[in-house]
Amino acid sequence: MTAPTAARGAGTTAGAASATGPVTRTLGERLDAATAGLSAPLVVVDLDALEANATDVVRRAGGTPVRVASKSVRVRHVLEQVLARPGFAGVMAYAATEARWLAGHGVRDVLLGYPTVDAAAVDAVAADPQAAAAVTFMVDDTVQADLLAAAARRHDRRLRVCLDVDASLRLGRGPLTLHVGVRRSPVRTPADAAALARAVERRGCLDVRGVMLYEAQIAGLPDATAGVRLLKAASARELARRRAEVVAAVTAATGHPIDLVNSGGTGSLEVSAAAPGVTEVTAGSGLFAPTLFDGYRAFRPRPAAYIGLDVVRIPGDGWATVFGGGYVASGPPGPGRLPRPVQPAGLRLGGREGAGEVQTPLRVPARADLRIGDRVWFRHAKAGEVMERFSEVHLVRGDRVEATVPTYRGEGICAG
Repeated sequence: MTAPTAARGAGTTAGAASATGPVTRTLGERLDAATAGLSAPLVVVDLDALEANATDVVRRAGGTPVRVASKSVRVRHVLEQVLARPGFAGVMAYAATEARWLAGHGVRDVLLGYPTVDAAAVDAVAADPQAAAAVTFMVDDTVQADLLAAAARRHDRRLRVCLDVDASLRLGRGPLTLHVGVRRSPVRTPADAAALARAVERRGCLDVRGVMLYEAQIAGLPDATAGVRLLKAASARELARRRAEVVAAVTAATGHPIDLVNSGGTGSLEVSAAAPGVTEVTAGSGLFAPTLFDGYRAFRPRPAAYIGLDVVRIPGDGWATVFGGGYVASGPPGPGRLPRPVQPAGLRLGGREGAGEVQTPLRVPARADLRIGDRVWFRHAKAGEVMERFSEVHLVRGDRVEATVPTYRGEGICAG
C-alpha cells in the first residue's frame, strides 16, 4: 500500500543484518522501535499483516467480488487502498451520513448495510447527484421505504434499494422453535420478500436492486468444535435453498432481474462465495483480525491492528499499570470483549478491574521486567470499533512508521 503522507518514526528494518548476524525482533520490539517518540495511547496497523490478510480474503472468496465492511475498518485511507486491490468491489457502510461522505470521496458503490430512519441524511443523499447514484439503501419494512420515497420525490431522483432478508436458522416447530442466529429482518420467506419488493416499487421512485442475507450464525461463530461445524453446514444448506427461492420470488415480483445478492462475512467467505446465485460477499474484520476471530479453524488471519499503552506506575510486585485501556467491544458482556495484552508476552488483565477507563492494571509474570515508561501492546476484540477512540492511526511496515493517517474520528465523521 502506498503512503499518502510523509513517513514518521525511526528504527532499523526488522531482520536486518548486524555485525554479529541477522537481527530478529519480536513484534513488541518492532512496534516499540516504529513508535519511539510517539505519545501513547496510540493505535497502529501492521501493513504487512494487513496486505497478507487482504490477499487471503480474496483467495477465500474464490473469484466472487468482496465488498468491504467499513464498520470493521473506519479509516478511509485503508478502505481506499483495499478497494484498489484486485478482488474487492464496493463498500458496505453502516450509516447514511457515512455513505454520503464516502460517495463524496469517490466511492462509486456504497451499500448501506442497515435500514435508516435518519430523514436528514437520506435527504442529503437524494439531493446530491453523485451520492444518489452511488448509494443503495437497505430496507426490511415499508415505513423505511416511505422515508426514502419522500426524499426521492422531493429531489426528483430514483433511489436504489436492497431488501434485508433474515438468514438465521430455525430448528423445530411452533413454540419449540429454536432461533439460531441474530435478530435482524422480519422478512424471511420468499413470499415475504416478494410482497416487500412489490410494495417498494409501487412507490414509483424506488428501484429494488437486490437482496442481502447475512448468515451471522455461520460467519460469526468460530468453528472450533464438531457440533458447531455440523450446525453451520446444516444452516448453509438450508440458506442456499431459501436464498435461491427468495431471489426468484423478488425477480418475479419486480419483473426485472436483480444484480446484487449479498451474503457472508469474514467467517464464512468460502461457504457464501460458493453458494449458487451469490454475486458478492462482504468482509471487513478479516483485514485487521481482532481477537474474536482467533478461534476459527478454517482460516488463520494475521493480527494487524494494535493498541499501544504506556506503563505509568508499578503498584506492587507482579503488577504494572498502563494509562488508558478501557476499549471494551460491543456485544454480550464477558472477558472475550476486553482488549488483550499481547506484548510483552505473559501479561494478563486483573480480574477485579479489567480494562479501566483511564488506567489498566496488569498481572506481570516473574520473567517480565516492566518498568515505568515501557510500552505494552494490546489487540482489540473487534476490528474497527477501537478506531473510534483515536483520531489517527500509524501505518507500520517492519519497524518503521510509513504513514500517519486520520481515522473516521480524525476526519470529523461520527456516524454511530
